[in-house]
Amino acid sequence: MRVLVTGGAGYIGSHTVLKLIEDGNEVVVLDNLVTGHKEAVNPQAKFYEGSVLDTNLVYDILTKEKIDAVIHFAAYLLVGESVEQPLKYYHNNVTGMINLLEAMQKANVKTLVFSSSAATYGVPEKLPLTEKSPTNPINPYGETKLMMEKIMRWTDSAYGIKSIALRYFNVAGASLDASIGEDHAPETHLVPNILLSAEKGDGKFTIFGDDYNTPDGTNVRDYVHVVDLASAHVLALHYLGKNRQSEIFNLGSAHGFSNLEILKSAIKVTGIDIPYTMGPRRPGDPDSLVADSTKARTILGWKPKYDNIDDIIASAWKFVQTHPHGYQN
Repeated sequence: MRVLVTGGAGYIGSHTVLKLIEDGNEVVVLDNLVTGHKEAVNPQAKFYEGSVLDTNLVYDILTKEKIDAVIHFAAYLLVGESVEQPLKYYHNNVTGMINLLEAMQKANVKTLVFSSSAATYGVPEKLPLTEKSPTNPINPYGETKLMMEKIMRWTDSAYGIKSIALRYFNVAGASLDASIGEDHAPETHLVPNILLSAEKGDGKFTIFGDDYNTPDGTNVRDYVHVVDLASAHVLALHYLGKNRQSEIFNLGSAHGFSNLEILKSAIKVTGIDIPYTMGPRRPGDPDSLVADSTKARTILGWKPKYDNIDDIIASAWKFVQTHPHGYQN
């Protein structure tokens, strides 16, 4: 199969590109490198620098490369920034999805796997979250992801473009050989920020909020290893090829860890006493998000291999140690 991966130079995208190649697929990557890194793209993949906002470019790639399916990662993803700059997120994320689907319809490409988010749920009424839980996003980032899912649903109805939306929770870790991992600028995610602080010894790590409705007052999240997450995208592609049925799946471990528990695990893994300060809440952050991924495990046959939190953090730590300045190395 020939697969186009939009945002394939990003954190999750680059790991999925690797899994697709290991699965025997031919991969084409489209990424504007605003947050991605060309160094993270497997050399066996063909790379195009550009944006999904350029419908003509996307159409040209789909037709020229004889693409069979698309995995769509290309979107802005910072919750706090989305609250401060909502129009930026609506333009890039929603318009990008519309442009991609227009190009796919014109090129007669009928298979799409979409990188969605647990942010579509908002503040949960009940945990763990299932695919039937109410969706009520509390930030523009989550709202754009939900809008993108709705656009996909109506596009399926009108044009027969079959799609799977994968709603995942917090992603962490790195490839097992530490060749690719998480490198954002600025870095806003918990695990890499803890580990970068451990590496630098600067004592600048901050936990945002200690007054949430959780056992220790800090956010609780469900963590998935990025390698397991990448595998789920490949399984979703196989499912669509065989069943031609649009679906939504949660991807998570069904076990939540608070920010302080993640810090404790990082101290254990690194052997470094990591000092921290307690800061104010970030806007748009729900108290707890924990997934029930029974549907994905049953229907897709998804079986996470690396769901121990210490192992997840250990793989991320190995990447930080071998790439102290990220991909600048």
